Amino acid sequence: MLSRIAESMFWIGRYVERAEDTARILDVQTQLILEDATVEEESACRGLLQIMGIEDQPEGPLGLGAVLDLLAYDPRSRSSIAFALEAARESARGARETLSVPLWEALNTTYRAIPSGQLASMRAPAAFAWTRDRAALINGTADATMTRDEGYHFLVLGRCVERADMTSRLVATAAISAGSGASWTTTLRACGAYEAFLRTYKGLETERGAAEFLLLDRLFPRSVVYSLNRAEEALDNLEPAARRAGFQNEAQRLIGRMHAELSFRTLSDLLTDLPHEMENLQRTCAQATEAVTRRYFAGAEALSWLGA
Repeated sequence: MLSRIAESMFWIGRYVERAEDTARILDVQTQLILEDATVEEESACRGLLQIMGIEDQPEGPLGLGAVLDLLAYDPRSRSSIAFALEAARESARGARETLSVPLWEALNTTYRAIPSGQLASMRAPAAFAWTRDRAALINGTADATMTRDEGYHFLVLGRCVERADMTSRLVATAAISAGSGASWTTTLRACGAYEAFLRTYKGLETERGAAEFLLLDRLFPRSVVYSLNRAEEALDNLEPAARRAGFQNEAQRLIGRMHAELSFRTLSDLLTDLPHEMENLQRTCAQATEAVTRRYFAGAEALSWLGA
């Protein structure tokens, strides 16, 4: 596969997942700010910008409206949902001959909501729900219409690396929030994990159980361990002739090591300093992206989260 097409497929996966999970994180935080009278709005907003990797924060008073514009509506902001959806469509143009017609139409129709002003006119809850729905449509269309060839494996690799990164940000959001059980419940709902969590833990809600489910559950598709495992599988599928011993490239080493560290460490050890552990995971995802770029994408430079 041409490196240009491989790169486009990888970043379609990442950008669509980034838009969806940014919407999920914003949904968590806006609910906490609006529903919990003990949460101070400006400090919560600045904490949210820090979680999203924005170090150069606006000076002066900062409210929820400005943060939503920066992280959701403004296509000029590289951290926004609008920017991620535009970038996904631009990447799709670079791999147009590889995409199925339904997948291209799903990406293009989603993008059209940005220049038309449709996304900007939505209130925040509706915008977050619309983003999640469009991401589900794009991912479902890809899974239903793409041959399981190299292009598909790059798409899945990008999606899973981004999902591991963003789930870690959701976990960090809950860890540094008010510390109440409600914050973890909201985080589970944002991941679409609440019902699955209740079934797994027999209706018993604890912070420890929620963290374990989102980090270590091997069956839930949005958990960090599950996402890292799928990323490993995608890398294996990209080099099927080189499986006899050890790892074949730096990205496999990084993702495999982080997968093993999470899988075989005790939960108590992880919870000792959960925000720091999540920061290490985000750094590993950025390094793995750089390794994939060096190996597969000729002449390209890895894109990454600011501050990650």
